[in-house]
Amino acid sequence: MRDKVSVIGAGNVGATLAQRLAELDLVDVALVDVIEGLAQGKALDLLEAGPVVGYDSQVSGGTDYGLTAGSKVVVITSGLARKPGMSRDDLVSANAKIVGEVTSAVLASSPEAILVIVTNPLDVMTELALRVSGLPRTRVIGMAGILDTARFRSFLAAELKVSVRSVEAYVLGGHGDSMVPLRGGTTVAGIPVGRLLAPERLEEIVQRTRDGGAEIVSYLKTGSAFYAPSAAATQMVEAILLDRGQILPCAIRLEGEYGLRGVVVGVPVKLGADGVEEVIEVELTPSEREELERSAEAVRETAAVLG
Repeated sequence: MRDKVSVIGAGNVGATLAQRLAELDLVDVALVDVIEGLAQGKALDLLEAGPVVGYDSQVSGGTDYGLTAGSKVVVITSGLARKPGMSRDDLVSANAKIVGEVTSAVLASSPEAILVIVTNPLDVMTELALRVSGLPRTRVIGMAGILDTARFRSFLAAELKVSVRSVEAYVLGGHGDSMVPLRGGTTVAGIPVGRLLAPERLEEIVQRTRDGGAEIVSYLKTGSAFYAPSAAATQMVEAILLDRGQILPCAIRLEGEYGLRGVVVGVPVKLGADGVEEVIEVELTPSEREELERSAEAVRETAAVLG
């Protein structure tokens, strides 16, 4: 019998994630949404794509959390999306209620599941899911750093006219305006990026990375990014399912790493079958460490809304 991965929320992020997971042909997929017929219709459409694309993944959908029973991984995407002029922090109160209820519902059906949180503001929603679930931090992981790092790598590759595969980088910290793209450790084919770009141009790319989500919102008007976020969540799920021990930047509550405690921020972690197997501490420059501390403080301030 195949493992099951459940996706909560059948909007753009959730439905695209369900498609990517089905096309991996590794697991069966359950798609759940509160809107009657939405998850059912999209799941049936994905199921019928199987013979064309060439996958045997079973895809089911509905409003009943019973569909998620026995899930190895549950990805929570449900919540309100940002609209123009909104920050991620504006979403705290509305999405906290949604994520809290979803977390309780999925664990009632899948108490052994690993939770991947995608709902914004991501760091705070990961903290909320930790509190509600009572699970160890290794099993409640936020998807943030992979997406932010992908944006940074994309912009650098375009600027330098090289393949994205040649760009190695990490973005740490909160998933928002205070995120910390690491300049010191970023390389292109092993060459430090600081030798390839003028400092002023590098800082412009850093700022565009921080504004990456808002830039897409400004174009879409009525929605937010979903192709890249779903790809990032898929990479996390695949690393867990295949027990890869892959090092990826993800949001986790720190317990002394990087000199921080009791706050969820993005840092490199080793992902495997049990979730986070290790928090990786990379070397930071003094300025990067200061930025990470400021970013953590910004997350704490937003999390204070939770009480």
